[in-house]
Amino acid sequence: MSKFDDIRPFYDAEVNDAIRSSIKHPMMKALMNFSFPDVEDEVWRKQLIKTYSIRDFQCKFIYESVQKVLKKSSDGLTTSGFEKLEKNTSYLFISNHRDILLDTTLLNSCLYENGLVMTASAIGDNLVKKSFLKILAKLNRNFLVQRGLSPREMLQSSKLLSEYIGQLLLHENRSVWIAQREGRTKDGNDATNPGVLKMLAMGSDEQILMDYFKKVKIVPVSISYEYDPTDALKMPQLMAEANNEIYTKEKNEDFINLMSGVMGQKKRIHIHIGDIIDQELEDIKVEFDNSNKQILALAQVIDDSILSNYKLWSTNFIAYDILNNSKIYSHLYTENEKSIFERRLEMRIDQNNPVALQGFLAMYANPVVNKLKYTNAI
Repeated sequence: MSKFDDIRPFYDAEVNDAIRSSIKHPMMKALMNFSFPDVEDEVWRKQLIKTYSIRDFQCKFIYESVQKVLKKSSDGLTTSGFEKLEKNTSYLFISNHRDILLDTTLLNSCLYENGLVMTASAIGDNLVKKSFLKILAKLNRNFLVQRGLSPREMLQSSKLLSEYIGQLLLHENRSVWIAQREGRTKDGNDATNPGVLKMLAMGSDEQILMDYFKKVKIVPVSISYEYDPTDALKMPQLMAEANNEIYTKEKNEDFINLMSGVMGQKKRIHIHIGDIIDQELEDIKVEFDNSNKQILALAQVIDDSILSNYKLWSTNFIAYDILNNSKIYSHLYTENEKSIFERRLEMRIDQNNPVALQGFLAMYANPVVNKLKYTNAI
């Protein structure tokens, strides 16, 4: 398994050494003081030193961190669809991507509460350049997706990643989370990149591609936040794209986004587990005779699940009505909710910049537009 060493999380045998190497790091102290505010440092240090597995670290420490994040920065998390999943069974969760850290940690918390197999989760290596963050990611069962590679390196990296994901799902009975496309959705339009599915298929030894996807049990996941805590931070990139400019990230931008996403106000959050994709794969095999068409069809099936099951909030309807100068959905929100949203808009966006204003509103309104494609979805 040494070929996966550059991308894999820690083995359990490595966990205690990793904890001991970082236990005095100021960010570890900050994380523990946040998670256990009424506990003396010596107490959590003793508990950490007695931790020898990723599961123990996740359940005893990260789970508590997530509960504190929910308490301080949200009005609660609701879920639906977890009853479809079987215990002691691995799944390939493919989800829309809203927040760098929370999408996966919230999903894992829910899987843990339901007694289900937690995931190994993909994370871009650009997000863990700080040594402590890399250790924390590997302690939290993240595996690395390498970014910024040449086309040749990207091909090799994708094949390795695919083989590793297959190893986890089919041989280690470990669920896997991966976003439906690279990076977080900036404009509220959730769409599966066929390239992600092609990457997943690279490590397959199945003659028929759809049979492999059947074996790994794809489960689409819809994640929605009432307020995106990084909404204004996404504007510079959207504005650059609107002006056909190449967007260059500022120094530490990923880290700022990461922390803002965790601690920023989200209000309500919902995670929906879609149906396991099964019969659709048989239909795709019959209807399409080449792998490219089959991949595109599978991407559409995943999109249909994510978009039709996406939980819309008052913020989405408010933004849609403001953007379209209408009152179509005014029965789905209160005047007070609208005032709060408009206040947020005023505080975060330059009202005299039409591109920024349009981009901000579209980010919240597009999920409504996308859901309108599905009959009676709203």
